Amino acid sequence: MKFYDCSTAPSPRRVRIFIAEKGLEIETVEVDLRNGEHLSDSFRKINPHCTVPVLELDDGTAIAEIPPICHYLEEVHPEPNLMGADPKERALIAMWDRYMELDGVMAVGEALRNRAKGMRDRALTGPVSYEQIPELAERGRMRAERFFADLDARLGESDYVAGRRYSVADITAFVTVEFAGWLKITIADDQENLRRWYDMVAGRPGCQV
Repeated sequence: MKFYDCSTAPSPRRVRIFIAEKGLEIETVEVDLRNGEHLSDSFRKINPHCTVPVLELDDGTAIAEIPPICHYLEEVHPEPNLMGADPKERALIAMWDRYMELDGVMAVGEALRNRAKGMRDRALTGPVSYEQIPELAERGRMRAERFFADLDARLGESDYVAGRRYSVADITAFVTVEFAGWLKITIADDQENLRRWYDMVAGRPGCQV
């Protein structure tokens, strides 16, 4: 297998952590997003949507997007389990992971992609260029700040995002908190639950990748 990555981007980092938590070693191919390699004809043959991460299987099948890649790896390498051990737990982890995606990842992405000079005309990922909308940058920032507050409240009633144990939902939330640093949004002094959880997760070997 080959894993198409970009070491500076948050989306492939989520899968890198997942791979590390599984204890897997997968050949990595670095894609230079800054210089537009993901928009090249050669990369479009791998992923026409022009995004990373992509997992290319031994038979040439290319799986793009974070959830499908993680689902595939969970199926073929079920332990350690990161996506749920029974139908109820799988549903709850998927629910919380989706919340982390919608309320966290997408909020920070909305703010960053609509304000960063390096993403001018690249307000959305993919092969089509879209202009930045400053109002969306401000809305995204407000959503991201709310995400931190809501996550702190959630972690006041649960050891981990989706329950009593570490899961893919924690990976999504952890990378989102890191990602928000690009907007200078950080854990507030009074967000003690979020700080406890973040320090605990940050110390995991899988998060050192």
